Amino acid sequence: MKRPKISLIGAGNIGGEMAERIMLKELGDVMLFDVVEGMPQGKALDLMEGRPLDDSDVQLSGTQDYKDIEGSDVVIVTAGLARKPGMSRDDLLQINLKIMKDVASNIKEHAPNAFVIVVSNPLDAMVYTMQKVTGFSTSKVVGMAGVLDSSRFRAFIAMELGVSVQDVHAMVLGGHGDDMVPVVRLCSVGGIPLTELLSAEKIEEIAKRTRMAGGEIVGLLKTGSAYFSPAASAIEMAESYLKDKKRILPCAAYLNGEFGIQGYYVGVPVVIGGEGVEKVLEFKLDPEEEKALQGSFEHVKRLVDSIEI
Repeated sequence: MKRPKISLIGAGNIGGEMAERIMLKELGDVMLFDVVEGMPQGKALDLMEGRPLDDSDVQLSGTQDYKDIEGSDVVIVTAGLARKPGMSRDDLLQINLKIMKDVASNIKEHAPNAFVIVVSNPLDAMVYTMQKVTGFSTSKVVGMAGVLDSSRFRAFIAMELGVSVQDVHAMVLGGHGDDMVPVVRLCSVGGIPLTELLSAEKIEEIAKRTRMAGGEIVGLLKTGSAYFSPAASAIEMAESYLKDKKRILPCAAYLNGEFGIQGYYVGVPVVIGGEGVEKVLEFKLDPEEEKALQGSFEHVKRLVDSIEI
């Protein structure tokens, strides 16, 4: 049986980490694309040479030619400038917008049947641009945001309580920015509401750290941004699509009136299966949550409305 083909647009830190995760999980053959000559080829060869140690038989290749992504089942896009200390995700808009338009045009030409996952920042504007330029169904273009933000929220809670991350369940909605919305009401630890285990002050402290988590890592690294956790998040989404797992994952999805939002990409819980984004799971928010989500959306809307496609 032929393995799925997964193309990674951008062979930097996230791209390389995603390629390794795909290899370890044997999700499919990998095509690494990057404009930097030799980088995708070198990383692919390095991973190929390590396959015997990981009992993996997937094939990995690198290229500077978009023609090589033909036949892709999944395309994951990380291309663009990464944040540096002092920069917000929004600061990347004009630089990465030009790159995303070019990437989207080439995906449209060479991989018209692919499920596309966008990771590049500012995420909500970049995934919107991808869908508009490709013209693909909104069910086949999605942004990686909420999976990562929710993972960070869960990690910080587990660290605070000294419990397994497996027993922490949480969800973060809204735009992938400093005004994202950790839904504390729905967070539980081993089935126990988080509010029964931590004070309101401590929970707010963790929620704030979650909102600023990307910037915290940028400040520590000084020369780049997070890549291990974003890579893991994107592969979680790709695996759900390729295996038709129908996982419920918070992602930047196109909304058609859900949560009172029309025509924009915003982080909400969705079902990802073999047809792509198969369903948006809408649920009733309390007044405070609704206000926070609307505020996050207004930020996304201003950003998206400022771009020209």
